[in-house]
Amino acid sequence: MRGRAILAALLLAVAAAAPAFAVEPQEQLSDPALEARARELGQELRCLVCQNQSIDDSNADLARDLRRIVRERLTAGDSNGQVLDFVTARYGDYVLLRPPLRAGTLALWFGPVVLLFAAIALLILRRRRRPAEVVPLSPEESRRLARLMDEESAP
Repeated sequence: MRGRAILAALLLAVAAAAPAFAVEPQEQLSDPALEARARELGQELRCLVCQNQSIDDSNADLARDLRRIVRERLTAGDSNGQVLDFVTARYGDYVLLRPPLRAGTLALWFGPVVLLFAAIALLILRRRRRPAEVVPLSPEESRRLARLMDEESAP
């Protein structure tokens, strides 16, 4: 019984790790060239609900809407750049899985690295602030300390 549960958990983990490719058949364009461009663009756009998935990999309603917008714009004759510009103007640079490097996106590019270094610095500071571990004196050390203190107090 336990072996089956472990096997089921492993299969579930493998299934969850595999990409979803959530594009449904009714969403696909009849023109293979346009559909290929739509898929290429779908891999460059972030699902704003799932955040670390492309819109092609997400089943979220917003990702489905974004896939529909991409296909509508391509069908209307927009270039890939025009489609990306349209979606970025509507949702901001965060919708791009690879946002451009500029002042407004510095936090997206360097935020995780800064947070990592801040966490490391915090851990180092915490370790330095810890009091030294108190080790009790051995009986010999206690006798020696008592002798020294007696010698100091004697005139």
